[in-house]
Amino acid sequence: MNARPFVAALLGTAAALAHAGQHCAPHAPTTADITQALALAQRTARALDASGAQVVLLARAGQDLSAYGLRYSHVGYAYRDDGTKAWRIVHKLNQCGTDRSALYRQGLADFFLDQPWRYEAGVVVPTAAVQQALLPLLRDNLRAAALHTPAYSMVAYPWSQRYQQSNQWALETLAMAMQPTVTTRVQAQGWLRALGYQPTTLDLPAFKRLGANLGAANVAFDDHPNSRRFAGRIDTVTVDSVFAFVRSAGLAGDTIVVR
Repeated sequence: MNARPFVAALLGTAAALAHAGQHCAPHAPTTADITQALALAQRTARALDASGAQVVLLARAGQDLSAYGLRYSHVGYAYRDDGTKAWRIVHKLNQCGTDRSALYRQGLADFFLDQPWRYEAGVVVPTAAVQQALLPLLRDNLRAAALHTPAYSMVAYPWSQRYQQSNQWALETLAMAMQPTVTTRVQAQGWLRALGYQPTTLDLPAFKRLGANLGAANVAFDDHPNSRRFAGRIDTVTVDSVFAFVRSAGLAGDTIVVR
């Protein structure tokens, strides 16, 4: 994977490997992996061109989350580059094996070269007004990183600021783009609450949570309310909940599936 963090002075130096929405067990891609990733990137580019959009929400299936009723694991923003007219991705990735993260700017092929569980993309086209608000922000390194928190947990609580996972950054950045008075994560989360955002509740028994804490630096539960955490009810931001929110709030249309 060829991924370089931007705004290096602000975000720090990234680890050699970065992942989001998948297990942290990288290995060299096979010829079949590369072929499938390039084919999906090409088909996704055609779908994005055909949409007439300048900005879309783009999701991938990094791991199998069907046990939780979820289809996608990771979402970022794809936008059309002003100079080359090619599609670029801005998204947040966890530095593999750590509790840190950074923001990245990639091409479509790189986005799908992370050996996903399923070679499928989910595309959601925002309304023209939402695209107009997002496009200059995504092209600006400093503005895109304004609400980024490097401390990472895969199951970060949606209404806390201690950690931030990848889908949470995308959602909070949307709030900042749509409401000019939003300059902090607290304000972004308040805007999301006001518009009715509902996180996904995962049913995670205690032994699963304990195992995750012992075995993975990028999973933490100490930002969740005790009443929810001890009952095994873990609320977090998922791609499916983001897609449901932008549709119900009238910010975007239905999901386009590319295989």
